[in-house]
Amino acid sequence: MHRKVKQVLRSYRIFNKNCKVVVAVSGGKDSTALLHILHSLFSSRKDVELIALSIDEGIEDYRPLTIDASRSVAKRLDVPLVVKSFQDLYKITSDQMAAQNHAQAPCTFCGVLRKSLLNRTARELGADALATGHNLDDEAQTVLLNYIKGDIDRLYRLRPSRELNGMVPRIKPLRRVPEKEMAIYAITHDLPLGHGSCPHIPRAIRLEVKNMLNDLEFKHPGTKYSIMRGFDRILQLRPPGESFQPIPCSKCGEPSSDGICQCCRLLDQVMQG
Repeated sequence: MHRKVKQVLRSYRIFNKNCKVVVAVSGGKDSTALLHILHSLFSSRKDVELIALSIDEGIEDYRPLTIDASRSVAKRLDVPLVVKSFQDLYKITSDQMAAQNHAQAPCTFCGVLRKSLLNRTARELGADALATGHNLDDEAQTVLLNYIKGDIDRLYRLRPSRELNGMVPRIKPLRRVPEKEMAIYAITHDLPLGHGSCPHIPRAIRLEVKNMLNDLEFKHPGTKYSIMRGFDRILQLRPPGESFQPIPCSKCGEPSSDGICQCCRLLDQVMQG
């Protein structure tokens, strides 16, 4: 496990100097395991600072439990935990958005708002990197989703070729580790295995892709690794100068591609009912 994580970390080249890493912790097995692994690798180094960050989207009977789990693990490792909420910043919760029954799945709204809040908070904390607990299964699902949508531009943006204005560089130390290995690591290190699935996830296309990939992996072992190897090769074919630089959103000041960020677009849509 540590060997795979070290291989990925070397590719990011940020741990050769003083650095502050904000770790997005949801309270599930992957993110808490990531915090545990990074702590075990760098706790002896005074030049590496870890801060845990949890987002409260406002999902009743689910998110409070996972935040408590995040708080427990962070306290055990003596890592500071910062909690930010949709309600405080956006004045709306994920449950309220889901109740409006938009044509788009609630995961679309929640994902965009959560990603924006993670980046905003990590930047305010002065982070050199934002680490997320995406494992091999998560990454393969994301790549396949973008294949299905035909969104090659978004594929490239999954791993920008250079730093982007206003965006804290994201690192995914677990991208080569299968979900099953993460579960074993969590069990052997007495970490939370999770509190079930988010109640809104059945409406997400990602669940269909996940089930399809698991079926393919069962019949053809190595499928998920093959998808990621293919994705890495596509990145090598990236056209010169493709990486755009975001511009500030005219409404909130956060990075955007055209002057209005996706977060504000979705919030406008939500507020209009």
